[in-house]
Amino acid sequence: MKKFFIRLIMAILMCLCIGSGTQLMMVRGKIYNLKPGAAETAEFRNMEVYPRALAKAEEAAGLYGCGIGETLSVWLVQNRYSLKGDEELTLDNFALWRGYFNYFRREEYGELKKAAEAVWNDLVYFPVAHLEGEKDVSFDNSWMSKRNYGGERRHEGTDVMPPGNKRGYYPIVSMTEGVVEKVGWLEKGGWRLGIRSPHGGYFYYAHLSSYAKDFSPGDSVKAGELLGFMGDSGYGKEEGTTGMFDVHLHLGIYISTEHYEEISVNPYWVLRYLEGQKLKYKYDL
Repeated sequence: MKKFFIRLIMAILMCLCIGSGTQLMMVRGKIYNLKPGAAETAEFRNMEVYPRALAKAEEAAGLYGCGIGETLSVWLVQNRYSLKGDEELTLDNFALWRGYFNYFRREEYGELKKAAEAVWNDLVYFPVAHLEGEKDVSFDNSWMSKRNYGGERRHEGTDVMPPGNKRGYYPIVSMTEGVVEKVGWLEKGGWRLGIRSPHGGYFYYAHLSSYAKDFSPGDSVKAGELLGFMGDSGYGKEEGTTGMFDVHLHLGIYISTEHYEEISVNPYWVLRYLEGQKLKYKYDL
């Protein structure tokens, strides 16, 4: 803790004493790039964080005793909301820029940090368990691609596709611990389950074929708990509609901000982060 405060004081002093010219303009520009409502911008919501950057963020979080959401909130702003892993993502860099943002943009930084923590801090498992003897699931970055059912709209999630188009076979597990908020039928989402994690993220699992048990709003859920099975439900006003598309899991992640009770963020990079955290599942024959 003492080391952290020393770094913080150094960061503030460096910011106050930094020389004039191009370097000063660059630093000031990055600091004041953090504006009110940053978590509501398309750039933040795209959440572009490559695995190399995530590994560095995880390392910094462990050494500073904070969550990965905090390290990402600092580096995302500093790097215009895109982290490919080849940026200057060092421990000193994190301490320096956290000091800048806390000193000059405390309120704006607090809002953004809270949003990033809602997405990242409670993650434990990939949402589809690996079936023994089966190929892995696949997914692409389809964020904001066009969808037409119910009128033209944008895809605010990621579709996880199984190796076989088999309804009710692939197990869906909770990525986080949390509390069930929504359960039941939606016209677009079919049989769905919505879980609120401890840091405030809302994790939405849609198109299920069935539930693992009779969930009710208010039920507690553990990370890795079986929620149900992948299906093709939805795209129908009639409850139980299936067969309108291939079997898959639609995953959505939502946060609340100052102006929005619910706003989506791109789950693709979250799934990339969790690819190595798949539970194993085996059917007894």
